[in-house]
Amino acid sequence: MHRQRYSSAVIKNFLARQTATKNLLATTDAVTKNKAYCDVFINHRGIDTKRTLATLLYDHLSRQKLKPFLDNKNMKPGDKLFDHIDNAIRNCKVGIAVFSPNYCKSYFCLHELALFAESKKKVIPIFCDVKPSQLSVTDNGNVPEKDLPRFESALEEAKCTVGLTFDSLEGNWLDVVNSASEIVMESLIETKSINFH
Repeated sequence: MHRQRYSSAVIKNFLARQTATKNLLATTDAVTKNKAYCDVFINHRGIDTKRTLATLLYDHLSRQKLKPFLDNKNMKPGDKLFDHIDNAIRNCKVGIAVFSPNYCKSYFCLHELALFAESKKKVIPIFCDVKPSQLSVTDNGNVPEKDLPRFESALEEAKCTVGLTFDSLEGNWLDVVNSASEIVMESLIETKSINFH
């Protein structure tokens, strides 16, 4: 598989444009009042990855001067859960889906994944301690029947997307965080170049 590499000058130029864009967006009422703006939304199952991979990704992307969204970092008491998360997904540029052993047991994870698909967002899958073939929608009675086709379709799409695999017992956390961050950066640069042409 061929992956395009970008020079440090291209990345610095991109980050400068990113900062200018954020400053412009920060002054727009529609963004500051009605939308949760972010560069990358981190979709994950909290009990599996919040204290590890999801937070490491959030911190690393923040240090790269990007604006990631992670529920426990970006939400505050009183925020309406679905409104805030749904707006963040609709207004993000790229998504990261951290699949883990308990991911498919969560209505919220599957809802977010389906919203990525419906919004036509690029999603970077990270298969953490789970193989794509092991993922399937768990109908434990908590998933409304109308949502099952949405969830199954989004999950099948994600399983057919090239992603990163990570074994938390044997892998290097820094390697997977760096790889995911590099892919996010490349995706954002490609998104910008498409928008500017």
